[in-house]
Amino acid sequence: MNLYNIKDNSEQVDFQQAVKQGLGRGQGLFFPEKIIPLDNIDALLEMNLVDRSSAILSHLIGDELSADVVHSIVEKAFTFPAPVKSVTENINALELFHGPTLAFKDFGGRFMAQCLGQFKGDNKITILTATSGDTGAAVAHAFYGMENINVVILYPKGKISPLQEKLFCTLGGNITTVAIEGDFDDCQAMVKQAFDDQELKEAIGLNSANSINISRLVAQICYYFEAFAQLSVEQRKELVVSVPSGNFGDLTAGLLAKALGLPIKRFIAATNENDTVPRYLAQGNWEPKKTVVTLSNAMDVSAPNNWPRIEELFKVKNWSLAELGYGKVSDAQTKTTLLELNQLGYLCEPHGAIAYHELSKQLNDGETGLFLCTAHPAKFKESVEDILGHEIFIPEELASRADLALLSKEFNADFAKVRALLMAL
Repeated sequence: MNLYNIKDNSEQVDFQQAVKQGLGRGQGLFFPEKIIPLDNIDALLEMNLVDRSSAILSHLIGDELSADVVHSIVEKAFTFPAPVKSVTENINALELFHGPTLAFKDFGGRFMAQCLGQFKGDNKITILTATSGDTGAAVAHAFYGMENINVVILYPKGKISPLQEKLFCTLGGNITTVAIEGDFDDCQAMVKQAFDDQELKEAIGLNSANSINISRLVAQICYYFEAFAQLSVEQRKELVVSVPSGNFGDLTAGLLAKALGLPIKRFIAATNENDTVPRYLAQGNWEPKKTVVTLSNAMDVSAPNNWPRIEELFKVKNWSLAELGYGKVSDAQTKTTLLELNQLGYLCEPHGAIAYHELSKQLNDGETGLFLCTAHPAKFKESVEDILGHEIFIPEELASRADLALLSKEFNADFAKVRALLMAL
């Protein structure tokens, strides 16, 4: 698998280098040189999740890894299901929260951890990542206890849910968590600064587990095929997929699945009040604003990192951005939608509710809708219970950590402090 830096096309790397390096020169994202469509979609849809995902990823990665090695990596990473549940007669939910940290990022995080374990040899690696909620837990648990790998996670203090925080800030060991006085964009900016610091990168073997890392992105392609496989032949014909979008990695993966030949009719990018992309698609101006704190905190991103990959894909495939659906959903609309879903007998949380809201609004007659549920409702226990007016079940993965002490350090949004911490590790 050959990839190039979107910002500097002269920088070209293979899959292994892209995984180990994370970002290219000038903070450029790596993008596949070729996206060759799969020629056996129907046969793939008959396979189970692990076998199908192994085939898809082997097709993408090429001969850098043998089919047996890819299968072994996937088998260790994808140890949980991604079921499709019917919500209304023509709308279904793809539940991506059945992994160990109850969020869709378990797919990418665990696949990346297995890849790095395969690639790193005896070298020490430091993973630096920013999280607006779910990435931190998925990455922390995926890499927890791995030899010669330190993980440092930056997150905005007071801007993720208490149970989200407990899930990854109580581990210790090779996992260091830092609560930053600021928002997610401040955290993300410091991660980018670190990657621009050549001395730091070389000293600590710096890598990132954000969705900027190509290994996380390609892993996420697989659950779009898994969802499609669970639908009837009739439901597959006019399928519209609505994706709750913050950093836009999830939507990028879905669009790559389409580029590989998965016949999804169209996508909807559903955001909260942090609506840089909807405004851009409507008006043509890229104008990120100050990040707004919302109920759907994992999507509180005003400068989404993965958007350049989406534009690159549309350019390469000669697709029109006018074909991409979009919409902004307020907190008030999110609350109303959660109540509506509850009345339909489906327990959801703010991110999934945003995707459902835009899907139900934009779905046409004769189309089937699928919306992504990216996290378990219990990760947002306080807000969901307040909206619905009743208690919700807390899975063991969360209950077992709820009373543990937080181990996080607290910093101002000061890169010098973060750099010193990284060098000390």
